[in-house]
Amino acid sequence: MGVGQDLLDVPFPEMIRKLGFAIADAQRALDESSIAATDRLFENPRPVVIELQETILRSSSPPYGVTGISVTSAVANLYPIQMGFLPTFYQFQESIIEVKMAISMRQDTEFGIDVEGRVGWGPFSASVNAHYSQKYSYSVEGSSLLRTKLVPVPPPARLVPTIRVIEQTT
Repeated sequence: MGVGQDLLDVPFPEMIRKLGFAIADAQRALDESSIAATDRLFENPRPVVIELQETILRSSSPPYGVTGISVTSAVANLYPIQMGFLPTFYQFQESIIEVKMAISMRQDTEFGIDVEGRVGWGPFSASVNAHYSQKYSYSVEGSSLLRTKLVPVPPPARLVPTIRVIEQTT
């Protein structure tokens, strides 16, 4: 198997497809959770002090001074949405697939001839020593990283109610 084939065997299109479907499934679950949170904001009204009035009574004749204080309050049962609570929505802003692969091959071939001889007057002798060696190594390293960035976004405009406060005197 060659180095090029190792690179082709990385299932990159499959990784992208699976990441895309995972993000779509996660986004759908996040949206459903936010819609359920919105529904809960219209449940269980709670008593809230909406007005607090403090009246300081003063004497209009001597000795001048404070003669009393009265406090009155107006309480209304408000839903959490009326109190200003809004659901939080999230959106996947960025997704990254990073694949790192290092492939190395090494092949060493060595061939040599050693010749020894004696030269001089008389008989001549020589020895020949041939050697051959081959080294081969192959290694593959790989890693992958999937990263997504999830950010809060404002709720859809139609979910944010227009709140009008109307004061009436009876």
